[in-house]
Amino acid sequence: MAHDNAQHKAQSKGQKKNLKIKKGDVVRVIAGKDRGAEGKVIAVLSDEDRVIVEGVNRIKRHTKVVNQGGRAGSTGGIITQEAAIHVSNVMLLVDAPKDSDSKGKVTTRVGYRRDEVTKRRSDGSTYPALRSTRVARKSGEEI
Repeated sequence: MAHDNAQHKAQSKGQKKNLKIKKGDVVRVIAGKDRGAEGKVIAVLSDEDRVIVEGVNRIKRHTKVVNQGGRAGSTGGIITQEAAIHVSNVMLLVDAPKDSDSKGKVTTRVGYRRDEVTKRRSDGSTYPALRSTRVARKSGEEI
């Protein structure tokens, strides 16, 4: 309980939570009315643990006509747009591992690997450092 409270306080101060799904990832919906649908992540709402996926969870929004001085007014009507879904309801899609019999794309969990890299300072000298990279848990390949 103390851990949850500390995490809540950190978020209320404006610190972002690290989600494993990023903008631009291709994901498959694994739960809900759009289960099985695939799409590209348009936006990540990290403070709410939600993502907006292209073509998934479409809602109709009714908008009013707003007349605010000439050309700035918007036309009214019914707009269809994507709504956010919880990040736990999507899984990352990656190319199938070479040793498996499945072809195309498969869902996978996301892991992290710390790689040794050589960084360069502004004066030209180099030093060893660690860089975190996302990897697919199923294949072990870098995402």
